[in-house]
Amino acid sequence: MVIGIIGLGLIGGSFAKDLRGEPWTDRIIGVDNNSDHAKRARELGLVDELVELPQLMSEAEVILLAIPVDGIVALLPSLLDRVSEKQTVIDLGSTKRAVVEAVRGHARRSRYVAAHPMAGTENSGPDAALSGLFKGKVVLLCNLEDSAPDACRMALQIFHSVGLRFEFMPAEQHDRHAAYVSHLSHVVSYALSLAVQTEEKAGYAVPRLAGGGFASTVRLAKSQPEMWVPIFLLNADEVLPAIDSFLMEMHRFRDALAAQDPAGIRNLIATANQIRELLK
Repeated sequence: MVIGIIGLGLIGGSFAKDLRGEPWTDRIIGVDNNSDHAKRARELGLVDELVELPQLMSEAEVILLAIPVDGIVALLPSLLDRVSEKQTVIDLGSTKRAVVEAVRGHARRSRYVAAHPMAGTENSGPDAALSGLFKGKVVLLCNLEDSAPDACRMALQIFHSVGLRFEFMPAEQHDRHAAYVSHLSHVVSYALSLAVQTEEKAGYAVPRLAGGGFASTVRLAKSQPEMWVPIFLLNADEVLPAIDSFLMEMHRFRDALAAQDPAGIRNLIATANQIRELLK
């Protein structure tokens, strides 16, 4: 099987690493509009060959679309214009509603599978690609009733081979859940980074005093805007209520602190501790 990957950064590159070891993977070809990333992906052996998009579309049996979500929305319709009934296109973006809407009613909609592997790091580019990144993680598969049965089987085969577990839901439900468990985390981390850097002594305090708790909380603030600006904008309808919910909880903490209310603070923390049960 020839696998084509559009976007050779963290996600696309990590799929390439894990799929290379499969007996049914004959060849991996790739496209990246960043020439430095493309060259580096070839140097790292992530792909067997760098090609132009028309060649990838003519040769690949499976096309993995691993670019920022605004790029997916723009490119996917034209990809489906070119696919045959034997090809499968799988997008790996972090929002789903805008993507599925972009191809709703397309004559070859059935050749497309909407997916979001819930895995990643704060790093980007081909050098960020990791073997085993997806093992034990969840991939959310959306609106499969609009995808052909053989395309669904192909997607499940790809995802099973890299160790992903499956969850199925409508695109709208995906975007709501993703806003709270993924997108809001990044907003909070960016905001914490900005708040700390605003403090006049942050240049002294961060490198000398910050411990593991700060580092883990602010880790996501290293994530690149090229990926996250489109996610926030395309999922704003869900991210904004998530931010409002977070701000409400922040005000509850602030009010309890301002009132010097130890019982109120303790109750907030104890309630928050219940997350342990959800993360088992």
